[in-house]
Amino acid sequence: MTKEKQLRVWLVGLVVFVALIYLLRSVLMPFAAGMIAAYFLDPLADRLEKWGASRLWATILITLGFVLILVLSLLVLLPVLQGQLADFLTNAPDYARSLVDKGRVLLVHLSDVLGPDRMGKVTGALESYAGDAAKWVVDVLKGVITGGAALISLLSLIVITPVITFYMLRDWDRMVETIDGWLPRPYRSVIRAQMAEIDRTIAGFVRGQASVCLALGTFYAVGLSLAGLDLGLMVGMLSGLLSFIPYVGTITGFVASMGLALAQFSDPFDIGIVAGIFLVGQVVEGNYLTPKLVGGRVGLHPVWVIFALLAGGGLFGFLGVLLAVPVASVIGVLTRFFLREYLDSPLFSGVPSDTSPSALLSAPDAQSATDETEESP
Repeated sequence: MTKEKQLRVWLVGLVVFVALIYLLRSVLMPFAAGMIAAYFLDPLADRLEKWGASRLWATILITLGFVLILVLSLLVLLPVLQGQLADFLTNAPDYARSLVDKGRVLLVHLSDVLGPDRMGKVTGALESYAGDAAKWVVDVLKGVITGGAALISLLSLIVITPVITFYMLRDWDRMVETIDGWLPRPYRSVIRAQMAEIDRTIAGFVRGQASVCLALGTFYAVGLSLAGLDLGLMVGMLSGLLSFIPYVGTITGFVASMGLALAQFSDPFDIGIVAGIFLVGQVVEGNYLTPKLVGGRVGLHPVWVIFALLAGGGLFGFLGVLLAVPVASVIGVLTRFFLREYLDSPLFSGVPSDTSPSALLSAPDAQSATDETEESP
């Protein structure tokens, strides 16, 4: 088979694979989540195997440990969250009146500065935006109320994903070995090298970013709670979780916290403390957490991550969000590989060459495959 026909086969296979993912995106979510969880838990299972446990018992111990941590976290966090939510609901009318009074004072000040004509235009624009925002909130609530299918999907994700994770984690090494045996022999070393680079990129980014999210979520939750902000624990945890998307977590948490602080506090010093917590968190993240835990070696630029998450979510929904970072890592590694190939090729240098870089890379495996063919009867 010529190289052109081989390339055509691989391209057709890739198109069919993407089409199947798109058509089955509504049922693939727990399988994708289970595979991702098994991928990140595999090093822990390998370490337990080195300590003498079988693969089955390693998987059982990891599963029991995860369930124990989840139950303990819920026992500790749920009472605190319930108390903060109850306080917020009790004080919500007072907060609303406080915001209205402060908004009225601000409008009077703006009217004195801008004059009646300009202030009329500003008021009209604000009323228009408020109407659009109210309509959007109503549409979201309507979608949540009528989204029974989405609720069923969420329940299936919670119930089915742990089962899939258990079986995939138990059989992970066997699956990797089987797939490795399917690799085309002439290009096996090249594919293995790129897969190792992809594995390093995904593991470095996701594990590092997860550590950053955990550290930021803990800092924001504790800091806002100590500052006396209602829902401080919930807002802080949400900010840490959303920090997986660069800058989104900090911006979302800052806006929500400042809105609550303006409604709850009358002393500017208390409001400044809330703003200072996010300022300190951003400084620590940018100068210490991200460089130390993620580093610049993973090759994933924040803009590329944001684009991948938005594109994945737009094309495949929540499944696309789950697969966004792995797919972005694959595309980034392959792009850098082909760029190196291009820079070493006659297409870039303009100097004719009888041997292309890809042929040099695959030559040892190709020669071994030829030797094996000649030795076979």
